[in-house]
Amino acid sequence: PAPFLEPLFPPQPGASPGFAERVRRHKVRLEWVRAEPAGLRGAVRVLNVAYEKVVSVRYTLDGWASCREAPAHYQPPAPADGTTDRFAFLLPLGAGNAETALEFAVRYRVAGTEYWDNNEGENYRLRGRQRVPPAQDPDSSAWIHFI
Repeated sequence: PAPFLEPLFPPQPGASPGFAERVRRHKVRLEWVRAEPAGLRGAVRVLNVAYEKVVSVRYTLDGWASCREAPAHYQPPAPADGTTDRFAFLLPLGAGNAETALEFAVRYRVAGTEYWDNNEGENYRLRGRQRVPPAQDPDSSAWIHFI
């Protein structure tokens, strides 16, 4: 089984105060992430600068010795604020070991310009944790008899 990934940053930046203002100022911001068996799923908010836009997530599992890029896809309907769009992504991580460390940054290309959200220069980092199997009840294999 794949290791559990633990974010080393608040996993719901979109719920923090001032999020909408940060999106307006920086044009792109990570909204949330969630580790799943299939990989790391998340959402990104971008300022709606132009109709055509490309959002992707660049990530590494080996400290940037190599990297991959995964596309993010538009998620209708647009947020109610009327000025931003939401894009969702899935980073397929496959089987790894408990020492897996994931780093990523979000890229937004629009109107001939490129914007990045790299967590204020720190990248978004997650560390792998070994999945702990549920505790087994010592009597779980015993027969239960009712009288």
